[in-house]
This record gives sequence, structure tokens and C-alpha cells, in this order.
Amino acid sequence: MSHSTLTDWLALCPLVAILRGVKPSEVEAIGDALIACGIGIIEVPLNSPDPLDSITRLVARFGDRALIGAGTVTTTAQVGAIAAAGGRLIVTPHAAVAVVREAKARGMVACPGFFTPTEAFALIEAGADGLKLFPAEAGSPAMLRSIRAVLPADMPVLPVGGIAADNLAVWLAAGAAGFGIGSSIYKPGDTPLAVHAKALTLRAALPR
Repeated sequence: MSHSTLTDWLALCPLVAILRGVKPSEVEAIGDALIACGIGIIEVPLNSPDPLDSITRLVARFGDRALIGAGTVTTTAQVGAIAAAGGRLIVTPHAAVAVVREAKARGMVACPGFFTPTEAFALIEAGADGLKLFPAEAGSPAMLRSIRAVLPADMPVLPVGGIAADNLAVWLAAGAAGFGIGSSIYKPGDTPLAVHAKALTLRAALPR
């Protein structure tokens, strides 16, 4: 399946599965559970055990059916290591202009973190494909609606932090293009069956 842009992937399913704490030995089975629910964007945070191994395994198994990469990326050197593992998505917790530029120079998808309009516009200028509103629980849908009004109409904004099935609709109404989902889809110790059930609950909460 060929999808060149973040927008293409979000159109298929607006949920990004954040597998913080996942182990390489379990990541493929969890990936199977996510793909079976139609979730095609998978992020392995770099503060997980052996994250590059997990990314390599995910890419080998699902690389043609999913956009796979890393979260909690903080340096340009990490971008190179993720690219070498086959990852194509770079997500940062902060407004890291240099990381965005490095990702784009390597032909990767960059979705950096922001919390203010100043950060958002600096990241857009650097080439960001999407913007991660983080931590979303410290903001509000009203905040997103205000920022959305001044951002380019085609720039996806994805709230991350505190997102669950019961608040997807209100964020979507405020202009969210997608979401990064952490513990509501996976937390360490979850079985593939549990992840599948959580993913189905989230998908069912999305407007038809």
C-alpha cells in the first residue's frame, strides 16, 4: 500500500498507536492486533526497551501496510538511527526544528510536538508534515479551535496526552485531524487481545 503523506494515512484511520514500553519480543503480535483493527500508524517511543529492534521488526512485517517510526525523538542523530532501522515517521515531544529538518532531508514524515502558535509556525516553516499538540490534557479543545483558525488549513494537528474513547469527538469537532493514543491503546503488560479490544473501542468512538 503506497501512501506518501501523513494526511493519506490519517484518512485511512486517524489513530496513531503509541507503544511506549513495548518489548521487541511482543511487538509483532501487538502490531498484528493493531493492523487487524485498521490502525496503520505505529510509533515506538525511544524510551522503550530496544526501540530500534522493535521498529526493525515492525517494518519487516508491516512496512508495506503501515507507517512505522519512533516517538520521543530529541536529537538529529536519533533520526539517522531510526532511518537505518527502516522507520519513516519521526515524532518529537517538543518543538525541535533541527529534528524536523533532518527528518525531511531523509525523506521521512515529521510530526513534532508544539504547544503555542509560535512553536507551530516555526515547525511548519521547518517542513513539518503534521503537528502534535502536547500535552493535550494541559490544553483544551477550545485552545485547539483557536490555534486551528490561524494555521494553514491543510496542516494536520494531532492532540496527544489524555486522549481516550470518551473525548475523541470533542477534539475532532475542534479541528483535530488525528490522535496519538498511548495507554488507551497499549500499556506495558497488555496482551495482543487486550490491545485489539482497546483499539476496537477507540475506532467505535470515531464518527462514522
